[in-house]
Amino acid sequence: MSETSVHDTAVATQTVDVDVHVAPASIQDLAPYLSAYWNEYFADAETDLSPTAGASYPEGFATSGGPLPQRLETLRSDYLDMAQPATAILNCVSSFGANRNPYCQVAVTSAINDWMAQEWLAQDSRLRGSIVVPSVDTQAAVAEIDRVGADGRFVQVLLPVRGHDARYGHVRFREIFEAADRHGLVVGLHAWGRRGSAPVTAGFTNTYIDDYLLNSQVLVQEQLVSLIAEGVFDQFPELHVALLECGFSWLPALMMRFQKDWKAIWREVPWMKHEPAHYLLENVRASTEPVQLPEDPVHVRQILDQVGAGDFLMFASDFPHQHGGERDRLLDALTAQERSAVLQGNARHFYRLDS
Repeated sequence: MSETSVHDTAVATQTVDVDVHVAPASIQDLAPYLSAYWNEYFADAETDLSPTAGASYPEGFATSGGPLPQRLETLRSDYLDMAQPATAILNCVSSFGANRNPYCQVAVTSAINDWMAQEWLAQDSRLRGSIVVPSVDTQAAVAEIDRVGADGRFVQVLLPVRGHDARYGHVRFREIFEAADRHGLVVGLHAWGRRGSAPVTAGFTNTYIDDYLLNSQVLVQEQLVSLIAEGVFDQFPELHVALLECGFSWLPALMMRFQKDWKAIWREVPWMKHEPAHYLLENVRASTEPVQLPEDPVHVRQILDQVGAGDFLMFASDFPHQHGGERDRLLDALTAQERSAVLQGNARHFYRLDS
C-alpha cells in the first residue's frame, strides 16, 4: 500500500492527519515576511534556515520518503488529492535548528507562521497549522502565541522534543503552556529539535540510529514525566499535549513504573492531585507514526489494550517520511470502532476541530 494512502478508503474523506510536514525551500521563501534588517542579515551572513537533526548524519538516513513539500501544489498532488483527508495539520520544523540567537528566532518563527497562514492555510480549507515559537525566549514565545493564536486555522503550538537544558515541566516554560491553554491550542511535542543540545544527559550521539531511538523514546519519556510530575496539568487541567512522531509502544513500561514509584514517593510531588495515569488519559494523546510494534499479533493486541489505543491514538501519515508498513498492521489490529476513532474521532475531539 502506498505511504500516501490511508488504510480504509471508505473513511478516507473523514480522516484527520495530525502530522504532515511542509518547509520553506530556503530563507528566500520567508523574505516577504521578514523585516529589511533580517533580510539583510541573512544575505550578508550567507546563511539559511537551520536544517533538521538528520543533517548531522549521512544524507538519506533521516529523509526517507523524499524532500518536504515546499509548495501547496506539491502537497496537493503528492498527498492531499490522493489520500483525501478531511483535515491535515501542517507541522514546519524548520525553526528547530541550533541557532541560539533569541532575536533571530523571533524573526524566523514569526515569518514561518505568516508564511504558513498566507501560502498554505489561506489556500486550502482542509489545512490547519501549528504555531512555531522562539523556545529560547519564553516571553517572546507567549507574545507570538498571542499574536497568532486567535486565528482559528492554527490549532497547535509546536515544540521540539529536544529542547534546551531544562525539561518543559520546569517553571520557566509555564507561561507558554498558559498561553496555549488560554487560546485553546494543543501543545505538540514533536520529535527532533536542537542539534546543539544532547538528546540525553549521557551526552551526544555518534550514529543516526542512536539519535532516532533516543528522540522517539527516551527523550519524549523525560518530557512526559516532567510535564506530569512538575504539575503542568494540575495548573492547566484542560491543556492538551500531543506526542508527535514519538511512537507509543514504550508507554506501558514507563507508566507502570511511574504509577508504582508515585505511590511510594508522592510527597516529592504534593501538587499532583491524581495518579500519573489520570493525566495521561485526560491530557495526552499520541500520533500513530512511527509505529513500533512486536511481530506477534497477540503481543500487538496486548500493547494496544495497554495504551487504550481506541481512545489514545491519533492517525498521522508523517508525510512525506516513510516508516515501512507498520501502520497497516496497526490498523488491521483495531476493531472497526477503534479504527474510526484513531483515523478521525480522537483527533477531532482532542484538537477541538468542531468548535
